[in-house]
Amino acid sequence: MANQHVPNTIGCQKVFVQRDYSNGTAVHFQTKFPQELEGKISQELFMSSINEINAVFAEAETLTCSSYWEGCFACLTGFLLLLCMETTYEKNLRKLSRTIHRLNKQWYEHGLLLCNPMERGLRVIEIAILSPPQNSGG
Repeated sequence: MANQHVPNTIGCQKVFVQRDYSNGTAVHFQTKFPQELEGKISQELFMSSINEINAVFAEAETLTCSSYWEGCFACLTGFLLLLCMETTYEKNLRKLSRTIHRLNKQWYEHGLLLCNPMERGLRVIEIAILSPPQNSGG
């Protein structure tokens, strides 16, 4: 995935989906459809994509037996354990990257590109509106 071509988004119009703090500080993004995307993508695709991203974060922040023991063993080893293994949260962040990559395959055909919210400090999901593809037909 590191060698994938990423279109240049400099100078593109950008739309931002804000964090939703109505239920506390857990990472959750608003599902309100932005006016700027009207006619570019269906509301259903937008909502399902944002809900999928929200589901990855909900899974990452869920306290499980595994994450509990990770914390206990990390504390007992002076957090050296975290140098040797990937945490459950880190695994979910990798899953988020794969999800964004897969969603971008769907969104790119609409001239849109999702930015990983990790690149914006988990504050927003940036959506770049790419210039429309040029038709070569005559």
